Amino acid sequence: MATTHFGFQDVDERDKARRVRGVFDSVATRYDLMNDLMSGGLHRLWKAYTVTVANVKEGQRVLDIAGGTGDLAFAFSKKVGARGQVVHTDINEAMLRTGRDRLLDAGVILPTTVCDAEKLPFPDNHFDVVSVAFGLRNMTHKDAALREMARVLKTGGKLLVLEFSRVAKPLQKAYDLYSFKVLPRLGKLVAGDEDSYRYLAESIRMHPDQGELKALMKINGFGHVDFHNMTGGVVALHVGIKCD
Repeated sequence: MATTHFGFQDVDERDKARRVRGVFDSVATRYDLMNDLMSGGLHRLWKAYTVTVANVKEGQRVLDIAGGTGDLAFAFSKKVGARGQVVHTDINEAMLRTGRDRLLDAGVILPTTVCDAEKLPFPDNHFDVVSVAFGLRNMTHKDAALREMARVLKTGGKLLVLEFSRVAKPLQKAYDLYSFKVLPRLGKLVAGDEDSYRYLAESIRMHPDQGELKALMKINGFGHVDFHNMTGGVVALHVGIKCD
């Protein structure tokens, strides 16, 4: 039996997707509110910076993986215009439904599909840009997911991975206190779910740090990779270019 981590627990890797699905089924309706509360609204700035770095052009094709409630998909849809396309995906149906409804309420209709990032149902060399925000750390086989992202990108295409990362050392003690004491209590109070936000804190610690993720991207299809730390390394934006 192959095992992987679910937060700080070791679980059968075949069971991780089900457990992650349970987390997001539980928090989907309160996901945006909790993002605002736990980041002090900073997640909006992190995503805005991601959209700026993506530099999406009119007429391009964009794939948003783990797109959840649709923040990036909505922003990209305004960039690609009528001639372009943004495909909004997530492995979690509850999150995707919430995002689709938000987009429809804003008058935006996008192709929306439930899919696994490790087995993307799209042709080779199809997209100009692929994005994944706060989703890579939940994937069981990150290497397989990255290879799939490279496969569906055109040569010269760009992958943007926005994810929680390793904070600067002077911030670690305060960040740990917030993550393991404050965040679960906030989740219980607002979302009625303490365990899911404890998992969030644990999953961040188990995710590759900035340098490790850069190396992982380089050996799984991206010839050039750089990263941008934000908020003292609380999050990092990794940018990978498919070179061949």
